[in-house]
Amino acid sequence: MENETINQQSNYSIVRTYAGFWWRFLALIIDSIIIGIVQSIFIMPLLGFLGLSLASFPESGSMDQESIPYLIAMAGSMSMLYIVSFGIGWLYYAFFESSKYQGTPGKIMLNIKVTDMEGNQIGFGRATGRFFGKIISAMIFYIGFIMAGFTSRKQALHDIMAGCLVVKEEKILKG
Repeated sequence: MENETINQQSNYSIVRTYAGFWWRFLALIIDSIIIGIVQSIFIMPLLGFLGLSLASFPESGSMDQESIPYLIAMAGSMSMLYIVSFGIGWLYYAFFESSKYQGTPGKIMLNIKVTDMEGNQIGFGRATGRFFGKIISAMIFYIGFIMAGFTSRKQALHDIMAGCLVVKEEKILKG
């Protein structure tokens, strides 16, 4: 599927090619900005609670019985920050990539779609698997992401694990 014409209309054709590393990276930047805005809406109240916990922490400087409830409150707040942040990221990617648009807003802006190996829409489960596969891609010094620049179908490790392709669609005017 190096160049595949998927839809012909009266005055243009849509051509699919594999989305390379830099297109995907640009989509990631756009999506990161959007996710950051969404996360801030949910995380600000948690940060406020964490700030209140820190403000009411005993100033004695020593660890005693009085400090334990404050430490528990701070640990709980920090845990909630991570859980909410991770959950928003997971739902964002899994929901949008399994939607009829087949991509996140960043991918949509760049005419990029996530498909199965036959070019069809993926389901929420596969999109979830792809999202969690990104953790593995990142854990190995981001080599899993860099693979998209070197594999024949421009697949990152998480795409291979989930059985997905990432394609760029371009409208070509007929001559």
